[in-house]
Amino acid sequence: DRQTLVAVLQFLRRSNLRESEEILRREARLFGDDLGAATLSPTGTGLLGAAGGDADTAAGEALLSRVTAAATMAIGGSAATVASSSPGVSAAAAVPPGKGVVEDQPDVSAVLSAYNQQGDPTLYEEYYSGLKHFIECSLDCHRAELSQLFYPLFVHMYLELVYNQHESEAKSFFERFHGDQECYYQDDLRVLSSLTKKEHMKGNETMLDFRTSKFVLRISRDSYQLLKRHLQEKQNNQIWNIVQEHLYIDIFDGMPRSKQQIDAMVGSLAGEAKREANKAKVFFGLLKEPEFDLPLDDEDEEGENEEGKPKKKKPKKDSAGSKSKKQDPNAPPQNRIPLPELKDSDKLDKVMNMKEAARRVRLGPECLPSICFYTFLNAYQGLTAVDITDDSSMIVGGFADSTVRVWSVTPKKLRSVKTAADLSLIDKESDDVLERIMDEKTASELKILYGHSGPVYGTSFSPDRNYLLSCSEDGTVRLWSLQTFTCLVGYKGHNYPVWDTQFSPYGYYFVSGGHDRVARLWATDHYQPLRIFAGHLADVTCTRFHPNSNYIATGSADRTVRLWDVLNGNCVRIFTGHKGPIHSLAFSPNGRFLATGATDGRVLLWDIGHGLMVGELKGHTDTIYALRFSRDGEILASGSMDNTVRLWDAVKAFEDLETDDFTTATGHINLPENSQDLLLGTYMTKSTPVVHLHFTRRNLLLAAGAYSSQ
Repeated sequence: DRQTLVAVLQFLRRSNLRESEEILRREARLFGDDLGAATLSPTGTGLLGAAGGDADTAAGEALLSRVTAAATMAIGGSAATVASSSPGVSAAAAVPPGKGVVEDQPDVSAVLSAYNQQGDPTLYEEYYSGLKHFIECSLDCHRAELSQLFYPLFVHMYLELVYNQHESEAKSFFERFHGDQECYYQDDLRVLSSLTKKEHMKGNETMLDFRTSKFVLRISRDSYQLLKRHLQEKQNNQIWNIVQEHLYIDIFDGMPRSKQQIDAMVGSLAGEAKREANKAKVFFGLLKEPEFDLPLDDEDEEGENEEGKPKKKKPKKDSAGSKSKKQDPNAPPQNRIPLPELKDSDKLDKVMNMKEAARRVRLGPECLPSICFYTFLNAYQGLTAVDITDDSSMIVGGFADSTVRVWSVTPKKLRSVKTAADLSLIDKESDDVLERIMDEKTASELKILYGHSGPVYGTSFSPDRNYLLSCSEDGTVRLWSLQTFTCLVGYKGHNYPVWDTQFSPYGYYFVSGGHDRVARLWATDHYQPLRIFAGHLADVTCTRFHPNSNYIATGSADRTVRLWDVLNGNCVRIFTGHKGPIHSLAFSPNGRFLATGATDGRVLLWDIGHGLMVGELKGHTDTIYALRFSRDGEILASGSMDNTVRLWDAVKAFEDLETDDFTTATGHINLPENSQDLLLGTYMTKSTPVVHLHFTRRNLLLAAGAYSSQ
């Protein structure tokens, strides 16, 4: 076949294998002039020589591909990549790139015009199956890496056909190859299958995401060279153009990754994270606790026994205080972001906290926590969010009927402050003034807060228990006073539903994330956001502050988790690996690790400092809505829609991690095959999905959810 011969001769010439070229030419009786005529059509005379020596540069490649394309046309080859005037190609195909359709909005048209393709639509299936055959026949070590190309190429080739109005070819292309894609892309493919006409593409978000963000593939240099050589030999410019135009290939030196290593990391809307994205320094250490001297014997049980007792308590206080005197080398500077001053009431609370901590149960595989489950019965309003105060005294529920309900879970009832007229009568100097300002007539176990005009999707108590945040489908975040049980502020910034909100561990700041794909950082006394964290390609579904309050983690429906720096708003980590939208996040108490849970039923564990996945906990069979580390970080609890709470051995999961430079550079992570040896226990509820988990200061695990009768 003359055409194949010509291609081989060209390849030999490019590789400077003159002798082989001569021998083959003699045997095929193709002499110099014939070859020149065959490979260089009149439009390309003499270009090949110029490009040959320079074939590695992009310009050379483009030149070469243009020449070879012209050549195959001149020979009458069917693989013409230049739009020929055969009846199968519509005139639209011959529009040069960049001359997009004018009636689009400017940004969309720029994005879409890249799809003015120069290929014969009838050959797309051939191109794709050719590449598929090549990859499936390549060596095992390269096959796993190159298989990552299937999905992005499939999407772009399909969209290119649709954009150029080859609807029937697009349909048959989709039907023939969509079954080959990995199972975790099913939801995306469902959206894609509904885009069957050029008009559908204009306002479509998924479409725009896919187009504007380059899909990232991480491939070893050997596999990449193999692919490049194949595409150039086959002169498969259609695919090569897509690779160059729409994919970002992050090439690393070293061994190719195994199928298992790749599967652990892929699955997000835009492929993997570039390695550069996780290189920035992150201060994951904890801030130094402020020192203050307060007697610990105030309302101690033994306080009234005898004079000697309280004095014995003193040394304990010092040991608790001295533990945090040494500055953590990985901690951010104390004043890196301004944090609110401690009030006297905060100091009292810290003292209470230390007392409770002294009675805390040390958890571990031998000593599992008791679990107390708060079931919301008859919650026909639809329970959509839960939070519990740090001291476990109050619990709040957000409901689909737009109400927020606060319960006291201690014998102490919830009371409002008296009216202004009554307050003026109180003696402000008296010792129990804080008690006197409360109105006993208002005491009740439950307070209902009205104000939202849509389901309440997130709730969060402030650390000092004076305020409560709630966010809703109505696009607002509301701040409520727990002194008066009224709404103080409505923060309007999101124009769409707000899915989650959380107070900083130091109070004052809070974060919200919503359907508009951004997370916003607010301060309670500003009605505009202080920072806007933009970068996710789909809804921001959950938000969490790092224990040192300098960073915020956001989980999204684009199946990635991002870590943002509060100081400058930069994204400092991108974690990919989940195969579904992320619905829960939890930082370990020491600030080094992050646990994430998603609709795929997996809990993934991340080392924040190195930017690496270090563990995968499999066991849940449905979305994980709640994750929480015990107070000392020994146990990770996860709660799911599968009506179970599971306890995992966090110490074992994080010990002897391989975080050497090679692993961090290439992402060759070796996860243990089996996470069952980390599972310490599974606890079924009575058909109650678990919405929230909370460890009390003494390490009792509280869980909450609404009973569902189906």
